[in-house]
Amino acid sequence: MPKRLIKKYFPDPKTIKEHKHLKVFGSLLHDPNLWHLNRRSFAGALAVGLFIAFIPLPTQMIIAAAAAIIIRVNLPISVATVWVTNPITMPPMFYAAYWVGATLMDIPASAEAFEFSIDALMTSLGTTWKPFLLGCFVLGTASSASGYLLARGIWRWLVIKKWLQRNVN
Repeated sequence: MPKRLIKKYFPDPKTIKEHKHLKVFGSLLHDPNLWHLNRRSFAGALAVGLFIAFIPLPTQMIIAAAAAIIIRVNLPISVATVWVTNPITMPPMFYAAYWVGATLMDIPASAEAFEFSIDALMTSLGTTWKPFLLGCFVLGTASSASGYLLARGIWRWLVIKKWLQRNVN
């Protein structure tokens, strides 16, 4: 069952509650629903994390924790999922977001306009921020929705498979 596999690698709630960046949430972290793991809480947390992974801010983990508290989904899964954007995956993900946004706005997308250096970013920020943020929103929404549906479907398939194996034996 996926629950056992996930719990095997699950961090201890006590260590997460004591994390220096999450102490700002105080007693809100003591809600048992934030630590419960089932199909709904896992899929919801995955959706929250995938959406926030496309927000181009350095505080993604704190935003994911706040969203998990508000929506009442699994906190560790939502915080861990934002690490989809890391220094290796960030350039292609954010360029794809810029390209999607430019395509939707009917603006020609160029690789030179979205170069990953501070100088290039500051000079082209005036022309690239609108398609970039639109693309981030579109890809964040699409990845969030597909991650939610895929997680729910795979979890359900694994539970049914386990039930069928139990009935055969």
